[in-house]
Amino acid sequence: MRLPESRVAVLEAASANEEQTIEEIAEKAGLKPETATGAVFELEDEGLLIVEERTDESVSLTEEGEEYAEGNLPEIRLYEAALDAGADEEPTQMGKAIGQSGLGGSQVNIALSNYARKGYGSIESGEITAAPDADPEFDAEASALSALAAGESVDDTDTLDQLESRGLIERAESTVRSVTLTEAGVTAMMEGVETAETVGQLTPEMLTTGQWRDVEFAEYNVAADAERIDGGKVHILRQTANRVKDVLVGMGFEEMDGPHADADFWINDCLFMPQDHPARTHWDRFALSNPTEIRDLPDDLVERVRRAHLEGIGVDSDGYHSPWDEEFARAIALRGHTTSLSMRYLSGHAVGELEPPKRFFSVEKVYRNDTLDPTHLLEFFQIEGWVMADDLSVRDLMGTFEEFYEQFGITDIQFKPHYNPYTEPSFELFGNHPETGELIEIGNSGMFRPEVLEPLGVDCDVMAWGLALERLLMLMYGFEDIRDVHGTLCDLELLRDVEVIH
Repeated sequence: MRLPESRVAVLEAASANEEQTIEEIAEKAGLKPETATGAVFELEDEGLLIVEERTDESVSLTEEGEEYAEGNLPEIRLYEAALDAGADEEPTQMGKAIGQSGLGGSQVNIALSNYARKGYGSIESGEITAAPDADPEFDAEASALSALAAGESVDDTDTLDQLESRGLIERAESTVRSVTLTEAGVTAMMEGVETAETVGQLTPEMLTTGQWRDVEFAEYNVAADAERIDGGKVHILRQTANRVKDVLVGMGFEEMDGPHADADFWINDCLFMPQDHPARTHWDRFALSNPTEIRDLPDDLVERVRRAHLEGIGVDSDGYHSPWDEEFARAIALRGHTTSLSMRYLSGHAVGELEPPKRFFSVEKVYRNDTLDPTHLLEFFQIEGWVMADDLSVRDLMGTFEEFYEQFGITDIQFKPHYNPYTEPSFELFGNHPETGELIEIGNSGMFRPEVLEPLGVDCDVMAWGLALERLLMLMYGFEDIRDVHGTLCDLELLRDVEVIH
């Protein structure tokens, strides 16, 4: 029997008694894996080899998982600190236990969200208790992390599911093909197999010299596996953002742009947000350490905004009667909403003074120190928009939303009255999730208050809104977790295969 060199090498490396993977065959035969794979399937077609497939799952620790495997889970650290603080005997101030645990940033929220779930104790009204009979030695998640870090296998599917949902492990499936010789393959090897010189490509020289008549050409196995190559494509979120822009431009809006890191003055003070508002603490904003402040603020506008905060605007407004610090207003942070762009445009400091009627929008990233869950990320896209004109009303605002969302096939939005420091009246928007039927919040809106508009020099009505692009995506495609769409845990297969809705 005469066979191409690669097939002969694979037959010589294969065994009738021992299963070997194609990778092992390739190494033993001195072939590239893809060459060995092609030869294996060709020999299978000739009845000389048996190829069997199985799916193997591998589990690996993420960077965060490795950190906890080495230094323990946040909830265990909190429990041990609570024990040291005597919380097994009487409730202890939660802040004290957290301080003793050494936890900080997002780890605090992680510890609090898992503490009671695992039976380590309770957290209520700012106090923490520690269950005296709880034993971290038997924490299934901690034990699994330690085992995986040591290279051991873990068979507890529920625990692995929980660790995966927490982003502490990554699972991957791979197809493993094993090869053995058939009786026909053994017989062929005993009778002797010769190497036939084969040619894989026809060249101009072969044609001109006539050599092509005397050579044997390699056969192509069109059923053999080929290397997967995923071409680039526009991310589904970017596709939707571009479509939103097209819709708003078609509705007569112009696009805004501006800095991602800006002075608190533009982000919050111009919005009549009091400086002692909880959303302006270090827990909810990302402040910059270098540079720490912006100096080029318009002095006249700063003074008008300061007076609005301290004294109010008009006879029916008293302001906040709380301290207002210009240095805090100059502090730089990542914008928590793109309304900072609206303030720059409405004040005339972006593109010059605007005369009504005007419509502007932006679809840009914002940054908030939120707790991660299926509908919240630390950074997301906000659809900002506003209209300035005379005699606007809430009905105009609601009609704008109905027209906008109808362009995406969403006709069942609901409105709920809401409070904002910067708009009155205000309302939130909700939509029905197509898969769960759950009402999810998709935006916030209202009519800017005089305390916002008068310092900016605007003497007409302005209706404004901030909508979540990711929530729109959830209503359009039925996604239940925005972490599948973007972020460190995004589902790449989902992004590759999802069909674009036009």
